[in-house]
Amino acid sequence: MKAILCTRFGLPDQLIYTEKKIPVPGEDEVLIAVKACSVNFPDILIIQNKYQFKPELPFSPGGEVSGLVEAVGTKVKNLKKGQRVLALCGWGGFAEKVVVKADRIFPIPQDLDYLTAASTLYTFGTAYHALKDRAILQAGETLLVLGASGGVGLAAVELGKAMGAKVIAAASSAEKLAICQAKGADERINYEQENLKKRIKEITEGKGVDVVLDVVGGKYAEPALRGMAWKGRYLVVGFAAGDIPQLPFNLVLLKGCAVMGVFWGRFSQEEPKKNQQNIMELLSMIQSGKISQHIHKVYDLESAPNALQELLDRKVMGKAIVKVGDWEEEKKAIQKSLTQNTKPIGSNASIPISFKTLGDLKKHVGQELGISSWTTVSQEVIQKFAETTDDFQWIHVDTEKAKALLPGGKNIAHGYLTLSLVPKLLVDLLPLEGIEMALNYGVNKVRFPAPVYSGDQVRLKARLINVEETNDGGFKLFIHAEMESRGSEKPVCVAELITLIR
Repeated sequence: MKAILCTRFGLPDQLIYTEKKIPVPGEDEVLIAVKACSVNFPDILIIQNKYQFKPELPFSPGGEVSGLVEAVGTKVKNLKKGQRVLALCGWGGFAEKVVVKADRIFPIPQDLDYLTAASTLYTFGTAYHALKDRAILQAGETLLVLGASGGVGLAAVELGKAMGAKVIAAASSAEKLAICQAKGADERINYEQENLKKRIKEITEGKGVDVVLDVVGGKYAEPALRGMAWKGRYLVVGFAAGDIPQLPFNLVLLKGCAVMGVFWGRFSQEEPKKNQQNIMELLSMIQSGKISQHIHKVYDLESAPNALQELLDRKVMGKAIVKVGDWEEEKKAIQKSLTQNTKPIGSNASIPISFKTLGDLKKHVGQELGISSWTTVSQEVIQKFAETTDDFQWIHVDTEKAKALLPGGKNIAHGYLTLSLVPKLLVDLLPLEGIEMALNYGVNKVRFPAPVYSGDQVRLKARLINVEETNDGGFKLFIHAEMESRGSEKPVCVAELITLIR
């Protein structure tokens, strides 16, 4: 197979395009035929032996790929040959094939193309982990992004806006800032031409920014720290400028602020379940049209060193992608949200429409309410449901017996557990203003065409089918709800719900 190899540590021009043996997957590994591989700053560090992970020579850089499963190890049960996947391989992606641990691989939704999939995990994963898990960014806060036109920076701009923050984008040129503006940045600072600290104070009217996300480091770090608000959070993501800043920690004391590291690679290994949930939420946001990747340029495999050099020279805006092989894929339409109104992302739900009156509801009869975000039905949830209902059938709770006797070796969620998730997923699709009471009254009809297995992700599609006034001045809503699972072609629950509102 063809591959880009690092045979000695150095800069991108020392990489070679050559033949290499096809790797063989171990018992817990998967062989992926690579379709696309994104270009990230750690790729530059790893070929210089400056990164936290240090593979043995020779190796191929490229840590984030999309492609087709070609072979699976004997212990891999959740993936199969021919499946479309995206993967965090760490390195090895600039090649026609790569072997990856099964727990670092995620199925690609049907409506996501290979190029978008390959450009999603690192940048949006890093930015989302930084803003959601580390800074705990809140709606109404002010976020400053340094290096805002790069992959992680641009993702942070878009996610910050979706989470309800006021976003200040800082970059080194008008061209870069124009892209940030297109992604929703409220304010822009050209830190090559303007005084960063002064502009922060002007924009925030002296208060300072609540959160700084810094992928650049160097000379911009200290003025950004000086521009922080009381109890602000400074996110250290990377040092694209080359220099690791020496911050005056007396400022941290005086501002009562926190300086915290963001190492997404380590996080994804230490907290895999939380990371997987983040990724599922990001994929849901991409599917709903809330966020989208900006592709700077697509390179062929032989030109991958040029892509790394352009990233090193800070010429890349958004993401550079290496396309491996000569293939074409129909880029399927990503479903757009019914409206631009969104709830802060931490809520894991969208708000397509807001209803204020009975008339608003009646006008919407026969129309879709929207699609919820994905939620995971974990074994812990299944266990808690069993304890609550005192229903301990082995197919639900006995994991060892399930491994031996059930398809895929996974426990099955109780049908009533699946049904009980419907109100949880529906509440964010049906926002109602000025109501006194809302009661999930019951169901007219319900069926379960397919089972939900432990670890499955499910989401809800809903449609308002009727509205009836009641004798007490309220009204009754009839809603068609259909729950789907990533692991099933059939819906897992179809129900007609009744909700009483007064």
